[in-house]
Amino acid sequence: MLKVGDQAPDFALPNADLEKSELGDYLGKRNLVLYFYPKDSTPGCTIEALEFSDLMDDFQAVETDVLGVSMDNCLSHGDFRDKNGLTIGLLADIDGTLCQDYYVWKEKEAHGEKRMGIQRSTFVIDKQGVIRHALYDVKPKGHAQVVLELVKAL
Repeated sequence: MLKVGDQAPDFALPNADLEKSELGDYLGKRNLVLYFYPKDSTPGCTIEALEFSDLMDDFQAVETDVLGVSMDNCLSHGDFRDKNGLTIGLLADIDGTLCQDYYVWKEKEAHGEKRMGIQRSTFVIDKQGVIRHALYDVKPKGHAQVVLELVKAL
């Protein structure tokens, strides 16, 4: 698992508009909240995305961008964004490489069945690319506000 003080693993992934987003885009300029979620348009993921979107002005005020990452494709991300009026960026980690780099690809159990999936997790990365907070296995409701308070304290 990643921990506070680790260098954030690099990434270059397409967003909902098929534009590449890279960690280097933020280095030296802005803090980054990188959050991983299981699936577009599911109840918990929608709550989390809406809460982050609702707080975007507050994140922007503290020089911070927010990106959500799942293994859904760009088309799915676009539909999810447009249907819910999301203002955060959504990255498509189709092959799960970034999920593995951030140690969020885990075995999960639901309804007595074990399978692999994304563990809902959030990373606060400072302008130097250093992980300042690594939050694994979070709950969606109220999480965005907690993350905003952590970013404000940087």
